[in-house]
Amino acid sequence: MAKKIKAVVKIQLPAGKATPGPPVGSSLGPHGINLPGFVKEFNDRTANQVGYMIPCVITIFEDRSFTFILKAPPAADLIMKEAGIEKGSDKSRNKVGKITVEQLRKIAETKMQDLNASSIETAMSMIAGTCRSMGVTVEGYNEKK
Repeated sequence: MAKKIKAVVKIQLPAGKATPGPPVGSSLGPHGINLPGFVKEFNDRTANQVGYMIPCVITIFEDRSFTFILKAPPAADLIMKEAGIEKGSDKSRNKVGKITVEQLRKIAETKMQDLNASSIETAMSMIAGTCRSMGVTVEGYNEKK
């Protein structure tokens, strides 16, 4: 018999550096799960992605057990890392960085599992739109095909 789901919680945490304090404690504590157990498992599974914020979907069951799914880092984080910038532009017409088509493809392949895209080209177009809104130029990429 399947376990009965009590709650589903979505949270973003720094990879490999989560602690039982806020925001983990305040989000998951009321559901009565083992916080140190969650934190240890999350940090172990994200140790190779340190430096990124990792979205996580936690399913909490009636018996206080839990499972969680890790998502790819946000596209904006991946773009900033590839472009070597601290933050995006406050206005999209102000250009703050550049990435290549190869870097765009790499980001699209990383995010593909979380995107609603049927092909890598569609995913690249979505990521290019995020680049444009952040003020990052994609060199050699022509969206009008």
